Amino acid sequence: MSELLLELLSEEIPARMQLRASEDLKRLVVEGLKTRGLETGAATAYSTPRRLTLVVEGVPAKSPAISDEKKGPRVGAPEQAVQGFLKSAGLASIKNATVVKDEKKGDYYVAKIDKPGRAAAEIVAETVVEVAGKFPWPKSMRWGSSPFQWIRPLQSVLCLLDGKVVPFEIAGLPAGAETRGHRFLGPGPFKVKNFTDYKSKLAAHHVMLDPAARVAAISERAHALAKEAKLELIEDEALLSENAGLTEWPVVLMGSFDKAFLEVPGEVLMTSMKTHQKCFSLRVPRAKKLANKFLLVANLVAEDGGAEIIAGNEKVIAARLSDAKFFWDQDLKHPLGEMAGKLSGITFHEKLGTQKDRVERIAELAFELAGACDADPQDARRAAALAKADLVSGMVGEFPELQGLMGRYYAEHVGAKPEIARAIELHYKPKGPTDVVPHADQGDAVAVAVALADKLDTLVGFWAIGEKPTGSGDPYQLRRAALGVIRIVLENDLRVPLVKATTDHYKSQYLGMSLHGMHAGMTSVIDVTDQAKTGWQQLTALRGVDEIIPDLLSFFADRLKVFLRDQGKRHDLIDAVFALGGQDDLALIVRRVEALDAFLKTNDGTNLLAGVKRAANILAIEEKKDKTSYAAPYDLKLLTEKEETALAAAIEAVKQDTVAAINVENFAGAMRALSELRAPVDQFFEKILVNADDPKIRENRLRLLSEIRAATLTVADFSKISG
Repeated sequence: MSELLLELLSEEIPARMQLRASEDLKRLVVEGLKTRGLETGAATAYSTPRRLTLVVEGVPAKSPAISDEKKGPRVGAPEQAVQGFLKSAGLASIKNATVVKDEKKGDYYVAKIDKPGRAAAEIVAETVVEVAGKFPWPKSMRWGSSPFQWIRPLQSVLCLLDGKVVPFEIAGLPAGAETRGHRFLGPGPFKVKNFTDYKSKLAAHHVMLDPAARVAAISERAHALAKEAKLELIEDEALLSENAGLTEWPVVLMGSFDKAFLEVPGEVLMTSMKTHQKCFSLRVPRAKKLANKFLLVANLVAEDGGAEIIAGNEKVIAARLSDAKFFWDQDLKHPLGEMAGKLSGITFHEKLGTQKDRVERIAELAFELAGACDADPQDARRAAALAKADLVSGMVGEFPELQGLMGRYYAEHVGAKPEIARAIELHYKPKGPTDVVPHADQGDAVAVAVALADKLDTLVGFWAIGEKPTGSGDPYQLRRAALGVIRIVLENDLRVPLVKATTDHYKSQYLGMSLHGMHAGMTSVIDVTDQAKTGWQQLTALRGVDEIIPDLLSFFADRLKVFLRDQGKRHDLIDAVFALGGQDDLALIVRRVEALDAFLKTNDGTNLLAGVKRAANILAIEEKKDKTSYAAPYDLKLLTEKEETALAAAIEAVKQDTVAAINVENFAGAMRALSELRAPVDQFFEKILVNADDPKIRENRLRLLSEIRAATLTVADFSKISG
């Protein structure tokens, strides 16, 4: 078995593309070899700013020989069919084919095809050329007169199999055994024999091949420099990976900036240094305040110890921080309320009006939701009214990722209540599945109300204009908004009936206040006092409330399934609960699902599920056969057997007990009540013949089975449960 070593050396590859590119190279080459009959051992890919490298172990000398049979047309088939068969099978004459006797369908031809194994080098060359020619770069370029495309111009190709060069060309570059080291510290070409030799010589020429090694080296040196300065490194994994993708031989250096810049919020300084110079920030350990120091990662071992590099970065950072301070000083001249007034000049969506219109809708919904969140309604309304104001600030214009946070700072500057200021910052959360959620019991009740209102308004609005997610497309991040609602509600254990909340909001804000171009004939605000009826008719014709809300609730159900499935919950139990209808309280749905899950794990639950399904199956068969429904009250007088009367009594008791338990949200109690059906159901099926000879007795027993189904429907639709 041999080792395959491949390197594609080019101009600088963007850091964000390197990891994906190395994985694609490994996947495509290994799959290509396998498709051509060459099974290999382990493969490992590496990347640096200038190269993609792949090493594959256990490559056989050649692919195995293949013997196969290809079935052809029947004997006596038209000449055109015969010739097509000969061509596809690679046969010169029909005499080279074998005739297979078949008395039923008629004799037919079979071609026996023997393919000898191919040399590994031939397969490798063919595969690499194909992979390079179709490589899935997000963006690529051409250079010179060649039609070949790569992320940046290729400089050389190295390809060795068992230490020998595999002959092929890519973009006019012949594969060889040579590569180059660091652009400045080891620029000369050198030859390698195998991967061990390759990696060793790269290191000698100042190239750390493994991205993980570069990450570790940067992290270790950054922490050491911070410790020497009695400071603390502000961890940033993304920035660490980015710097590893920008350097082949990382060298960490420390610089400083004027303390006067510390008057600007620390997050602004950190964002500016990270965005513009890819620098790490440092803080004073005990005070947890930003220090006027930073760490940069150079790709060069300088003769002056990095003094000139540090000075250059300090100069650039001073200019960038001056810009940030200018934005800060200018923004403070305009109160947040004044900024909020300028939101009328920012379009949120052409069919949903401006950001000012949106903020007004969110403010009213936050006011309505405040009670469920234990928040002050007026504080919730005020916070929502200011939540988007920082979008017109100079700082957020420069650094959009600071929206919300800057709003909090500007609110604090004018003496806003802490709860309102915090709500302005936190109302965007959660921004993703791993992001934190504001919690009412931690003093952020106002933030919870505004965050919910923001996301619900987004969902209702886009559903109203028919802009739902489709397949993998979700340009307005509506799935994330729905997941945010789910997480906020569940993690705060809120009681928010979604149907009422969304319906009331839709009618009052989208229909009762104003409609902004929500269909082709509406290009201006429609005043409700003059045109409310017309507006309602026009909008309902496009997306009626009876269509929007159930559709939106179904979307929430799907998102809830995904969320709970990721937590190990069964999606069929969620279906069973949603099938009851009127299930729009997310917290109660989850409690019911959890109680149902626990119940079905018991013997009583397992056996009752089997009994209910048996009853449902019998009913389905008999109702189809009789073309009638047996969902009607049974006649107590016709219950002659003790097992029938016992089951009837149990059903009536269970109905009352489960309803009573559910009314006080005691779902575990409802399941315990439901378990009382298990024994009577088992006894009924063991002793009673449902399809009795007497038609009246048969009908009555089928109605009794229907009551089993009805009794369990107070808890869940058992027909939706697998098992």
